[in-house]
Amino acid sequence: MKAAVHERFGAPEKVVELREVDRPEPAADEVLVRVRATAVNIAEWYAVVGRPWIARPTMGFRGPRDIRIGVDYAGVVETVGKDVTEFRPGDEVFGGRSGAYAEYVAVRAERAIVRKPANVTFEQAGAVGTAAITALQGLRDKGGLEPGQRVLINGASGGVGTYAIQIAKGLGAEVTAVCSTPNVEIAQSLGADLVVDYRVEDVTRRNERYDLVLDIAGTQSFSELRRVLEPRATVVVVGGPRANRLLGPLGHVVGSRLRAIRGSQHATFFIAKFNKADMETLRNFMEAGKLTSVIDSTYPLDEIAGALRHMGEGHPRGKIAVTV
Repeated sequence: MKAAVHERFGAPEKVVELREVDRPEPAADEVLVRVRATAVNIAEWYAVVGRPWIARPTMGFRGPRDIRIGVDYAGVVETVGKDVTEFRPGDEVFGGRSGAYAEYVAVRAERAIVRKPANVTFEQAGAVGTAAITALQGLRDKGGLEPGQRVLINGASGGVGTYAIQIAKGLGAEVTAVCSTPNVEIAQSLGADLVVDYRVEDVTRRNERYDLVLDIAGTQSFSELRRVLEPRATVVVVGGPRANRLLGPLGHVVGSRLRAIRGSQHATFFIAKFNKADMETLRNFMEAGKLTSVIDSTYPLDEIAGALRHMGEGHPRGKIAVTV
């Protein structure tokens, strides 16, 4: 089968290639999925270029510890292990599994794999995983979001942000979305109660106050965000500027945590973890028409390097999908 690999760090077009590798054989508790679609997240771009440098002990010093790329997928169950009862060949599924930029993935049935709703395409389902589960866990678990609270989403037009608007609304919040001029209509169409164009107005100079901030863009310091926080508010940091080659977004993360030490407001950072229960939650949102994927562009698998380059060049609207 074909799979995307990289044996060294660097620009995607220079280091990423499609290679013929052995098709995985599912273990007794696994299913083999024929991948139909996957998606690009900023984490995959970081993994390919080998940044930030402070993460090299985890990534690998001279080259990647894991040469396979990708996590999100949607596809069709090809075969199942002898102990699997939940899935059958022909089931349409989606989830998260390392090495998803490939024609096939083997996935433990008890892990983050669920049935794809019939009302969404493979491309829409394949884009959900990493970004939507980050939005869900950031808002609900780390942010403690409750119905009626006011939420500010800073960086609302990317993958995590577009899902966060919808999930926050689905959880009963009043949502203010911050994005650039070309993306205002997208944020409005996803249900944001108020959209602030950061090219026109500084959201931290408004009179509104927020119970929770999901900080994806990292364009405002904690000190600046504090001006619009309720006394017991929480700032959940999930991203930040990537220009610093040594620290990447970690500089913004650490700065936010340090500035929040003294005061009643709280700043936290986390990395989302896949699990079946949360994937089922996302599935239910999609099936009910409360969650959709905004697709910026679609690439075939043999142009995966171009898809990764697109991610690294700027801020795509929503998700970059990849068909297999």
